Amino acid sequence: MLRLAPVLIVTLLVGPILAGLAMAVLPAFGYLPALGGDTLGLAPWRQLVAQPGLWRSVAVSFTSGLVTTAVSLVVVLLFLASATGSRLDHWIRRLVSPLLSIPHAAAAFGLAFLIAPSGLVARLVSPGLTGWERPPDLLIVQDPWGLSLMAGLIIKEIPFLLLMSLAALPQLDPERRVAIARSLGYRPTIAWLKVVAPALYPLIRLPVYAVIAYATSVVDVALILGPTLPPTLSVSILTWFNDPDLSRRFMASAGAVLQLGVTAAALATWWCLECLATRLIRHWIDRGGRRHGEKPLHLAGKGLILLASLIAFIGIAGLALYSVAGFWRFPDALPQSVTTTHWVRALPSLAGPASSTAIIAIASTLIAVVLALAALENEQRTGRQPAQGRLLSALGLLYLPLIVPQIAFLFGLVVVMESLGTRPQHGLVIFGHLLFVLPYVFLSLSEAYRRFDPRWTRLALTLGASRNAAFWRVRLPLLLAPMLTACAVGLAVSIGQYLPTQLLGAGRVPTVTTEAVALASGGNRRAIGVWALVQASLPLVGFTIAIGLPRLLWSNRRGMRGTP
Repeated sequence: MLRLAPVLIVTLLVGPILAGLAMAVLPAFGYLPALGGDTLGLAPWRQLVAQPGLWRSVAVSFTSGLVTTAVSLVVVLLFLASATGSRLDHWIRRLVSPLLSIPHAAAAFGLAFLIAPSGLVARLVSPGLTGWERPPDLLIVQDPWGLSLMAGLIIKEIPFLLLMSLAALPQLDPERRVAIARSLGYRPTIAWLKVVAPALYPLIRLPVYAVIAYATSVVDVALILGPTLPPTLSVSILTWFNDPDLSRRFMASAGAVLQLGVTAAALATWWCLECLATRLIRHWIDRGGRRHGEKPLHLAGKGLILLASLIAFIGIAGLALYSVAGFWRFPDALPQSVTTTHWVRALPSLAGPASSTAIIAIASTLIAVVLALAALENEQRTGRQPAQGRLLSALGLLYLPLIVPQIAFLFGLVVVMESLGTRPQHGLVIFGHLLFVLPYVFLSLSEAYRRFDPRWTRLALTLGASRNAAFWRVRLPLLLAPMLTACAVGLAVSIGQYLPTQLLGAGRVPTVTTEAVALASGGNRRAIGVWALVQASLPLVGFTIAIGLPRLLWSNRRGMRGTP
């Protein structure tokens, strides 16, 4: 049965994506018999092109994908080059999981509360440094250039790329590489950038592409921080899809195909930049330069990662403060009173979305963990491990949901489900979440599973245990900590999913994330603070269990606790 696991995973993920893309392309050219589209044509495209502000939306989506990825990658590489082995390195590594667990929407709300004209930053510097007695008339959040959108995405993508880099680094033996470069007179930061970074990038190319795809087509963060007149392309597509006039779904399909093209263009542009960067870096390495510029790079590597981490955590603290704030006039730095009224009002309406969130997250994560364990165990028993650095391996298609824009194939998948007569319900939303949870769970678990010492299994077999008994009684207990960490990552990914819940649930399966994002248009910061704080807190429960349970179970076996 284990040998069927890779086939089952590929079928479960690739099938719906291909079907969704097909059912997005056909209505884009006017064919959707259920809505009266019986012939192919270009009418939806003409209608799409006639939309005001379309090309500005495309430009913002395209630019945000490239800028977000470039800045996040540079910050991560500079941090690893300047702080590896230091106290800051150990401190940031411990913060990676909590930072990664913060949902995108919660981080976006936190940033908005910080940088808004009446936000925490303006309050702290007013009126002493600014002279402001009332909020300035500045469009900071939802600015037309998408700068606040890019900032919110950067804060969230830095932990993701850092985690992927930390998982790939053991394959390179970076300490030995840097030591050899140091023996030739190179300063530590320069040495790391010249001998480790060029070898690391091919191993994290797929996660980098996933960041580009996500940043060009994100919906929830764009609803909170992105421009509104016009909005980003993905937000416009969602608006057209939810329009009461069902004929606009043809235009929404054309927009979904256009979104796919925008993401593909961003990926192609990034590939061209890779080729250019390869030439420039090769020239930089050949030129020598053992010390020049080392100090600014060293300071930037430490300073930028600290700034991003502080913004994320201060933003969450701001959510907590707003959730209990009473009367709070500008420019007071703190509210004049603290109250639990907002929580008392929100608690009755929190129960339903919170329970739905928990059911969907737990179910999708458990299914993902079972499939990932089956595929990895089959890989170990057959000895068919993917080659390092290869973009597509036997299970490379597992990461297809991270590369294809969500809005591009989920729209078509909704059409498929409607054609099959499937009603919006928790099971359908769980399936939608599984498409995105499974890649992250597999990615989190695969490295620890593949590095597991095979001598433990051989020892169990020599003592008469079967392969299945060795798996259940030896391998799983020793891999409990990495498995729980993968579960925590899966829970965090599921809790943060907005678009699959909104589209596949047709608005009838409310979760904490969908309700929090819906409040963004209301402007009630107290209510937003309550819901966004709950959304940010739920994933921390999973990481707390992942860290605490191994320590509790293996309190007298330190070597089995692992490092979540």
